[in-house]
Amino acid sequence: MSLRLPVLAALLAGSALPVLAEEINVYSHRQPELIQPLVDAFTAETGIKVNVAFVDKGMAERLVAEGDRSPADLVMTVDIARLTQIVDAGVTQAVDSATLRANIPAELRDTGDRWFGLTSRARVVYAARDRVAPGDVTTYEDLADPKWRGRICARSGTNDYNVALLAAVIAHKGEAAAKAWAEGIKANLARKPAGGDRDQVKAIAAGECDIAIGNTYYIGQMLNNPEEKAAAEAIRIDFPVFEGGGTHLNVSGVAMTKAAPNKAEALQFMEWLSGDAAQQIYAETNYEFPVKPGVARSALVEGWGSFTPDTVPLTDVAAARPAALKIMEEIDFDAGA
Repeated sequence: MSLRLPVLAALLAGSALPVLAEEINVYSHRQPELIQPLVDAFTAETGIKVNVAFVDKGMAERLVAEGDRSPADLVMTVDIARLTQIVDAGVTQAVDSATLRANIPAELRDTGDRWFGLTSRARVVYAARDRVAPGDVTTYEDLADPKWRGRICARSGTNDYNVALLAAVIAHKGEAAAKAWAEGIKANLARKPAGGDRDQVKAIAAGECDIAIGNTYYIGQMLNNPEEKAAAEAIRIDFPVFEGGGTHLNVSGVAMTKAAPNKAEALQFMEWLSGDAAQQIYAETNYEFPVKPGVARSALVEGWGSFTPDTVPLTDVAAARPAALKIMEEIDFDAGA
C-alpha cells in the first residue's frame, strides 16, 4: 500500500476518499445510506475504515480509465448485468476464498470467482388491495393480458430492473415472445412510465393504476417511513412466476478490482459481508433476502409469503440484456400506451 500512497492520494482527492492505513476504498452503485450500517458494523468490529464513493454511472469506464492506478479495492453494485459488465471490462480479479464459496450458493456467484452475490431481491407485482383480488396475477405472462388495459403503472422500460426482467423472459421464451410480451404490457399502461418503484406504489394508492412491477425491498423501506407508510399499506405483494418457471430474482453483489491496493483488507470485508452479522443487517435494515443459507429474513419480509425462485442462471439473464434493451427501445416502451 505504501508504494501507492502518492498516486492514491491524488486520485482520491477527486473522489473525496481519504487515504489512511488499515482502510479500503469502495466504488458503489448503491446509495451510501443503504450500505452505511454495514460499513459502520465492519469498522467497529475490525478497525478497518471503509471509504465509499457513490458512482451512479460509468463505473466500468471509470475503472478502465484509472487502470492500475485506481484507488478502488472493491465494487459494490446491483443487478447481474452491471456485475458482468464490470467483469467483462477486465477490471476485476478472481478471488480464491473458501469462506465466500461456503457462504454464497453457487448459483449466486461467478463460476470464475470474479463476482459474488450478497443479497437477492424478487421482481414482483404490487397490487391494490381493494381492487385486485389475490390470484388475479399468478404469472408474469398475465401482465400482458388485455384485462389489464389501462391498469398498469411502470418505471422506465430501460431501467436496469425492468431490462433484467425482460432478459429473463428472453431466456425462457426467446426474443420474439419477449417482444410480444413487452408490447402487451405497454398497451396496458395507465400512464407513461415515470419515477422509481416507490412512485408506482404511490400511484396505485392514488388510484392512477391497479398494479405495477417492483422490487420487494422497497415496500419494507416504505412501511418504515412515516411519509410513505400509508401508500405501502394500500398494496399487496404478489409473487408471479414464469410459466414453467419461478419468480425472477436479481442480486446485489461485490467484486474485487484488478488494481486493489489493499487486497487483504478488501478480502476481509468481502468475507465479512457474506457472514451472519452482515447478512442479518441486510435482512433487517434493507429488507433484502440474505444469500447465506440459514440466515433468516426479517419478520416483515417473511410476512409477505413464500415463493419459488426461478432457476434460469443469472448469467443467462445477463447475456440477454443487450437484446432486452434493444426491444424496449424498438417498441418505445417509455412512450406509454
